[in-house]
Amino acid sequence: MGVIAPAIFASALALTSQAQPVAPVVPATPAPPPDPAVWWSNEIPRPSSETDPLAGRRLGRKEQPVPIDNGVDPLLYRLWGLQPLQTQLVRGGELVLEAWARPARGVRQAVVRVTVRRDGRAFVQARAGLGCCTPEIGRRVDINAELPNDRIAALKALVGDAAWSQPRSVIVDYGGGAVEGVCVDGVSWDVTLLVAGQARHLRRACDDAEVGSIAGVLSALVGAAAGRDPLFDAVLPRGGDFSRQAKAYADLNAQGGQLKAETSNRPQPPAVPIAEDDEPEPQQAEIPALAPPPPPEPR
Repeated sequence: MGVIAPAIFASALALTSQAQPVAPVVPATPAPPPDPAVWWSNEIPRPSSETDPLAGRRLGRKEQPVPIDNGVDPLLYRLWGLQPLQTQLVRGGELVLEAWARPARGVRQAVVRVTVRRDGRAFVQARAGLGCCTPEIGRRVDINAELPNDRIAALKALVGDAAWSQPRSVIVDYGGGAVEGVCVDGVSWDVTLLVAGQARHLRRACDDAEVGSIAGVLSALVGAAAGRDPLFDAVLPRGGDFSRQAKAYADLNAQGGQLKAETSNRPQPPAVPIAEDDEPEPQQAEIPALAPPPPPEPR
């Protein structure tokens, strides 16, 4: 052992002396600055239909933008990665249906938008995130997808839903002078329907009977986004199931209760004339005329 060990050590030293020297690490050459002419080029790729179904449209000579009054500022749409509803140009045979979910407790919010085009294609855009504490939307989840054809007929049928003839803001009258209390828990909803020439907006607080009055609309809309991303589903775990709220609304009517216009209820945005289009368009159902709200009861 006393002879072998020094021999091994000597061999190691010999190999070390024969090893090639390690080359020093040369830092990578920084990339050259962008060409100013290319940097400001107008060649911007057109967004896909999944991310912007109505991209590239411009108002025609006789077209007018539809007034949108749903409480959502255009800048807020940008923060959520959506084109503002105020800039969406909808023509005959098309619709945009949108819902904002706002929990009474917490800052987790969600928005779902469905767009049906007259070429027979439909798309869903959904967002979920934390709408608090930072300039941007925290932990934002994006869904952009095309919907299968078997969903389109049900979505188009929502244009004629009786819910759109309800007042924008309501209170629940359970009968006998009893009305709902202040909403302190649950999820409130703002729902907007945009078709050619007009828009409708409904706001429903977290009372089950209130939400149940638009359960059919919410079921189709939220159901179009449910099951596509587990992070989104965690915000709305029941997905498109609004059966509990629908039952509460049915029970309210069966027991003699009703939804009454809130004292702060406002009229719907005015409609605008629909410009003639050279292309033939499919017949679209009209939104039911909004019944005038009853005068507020004396306190």
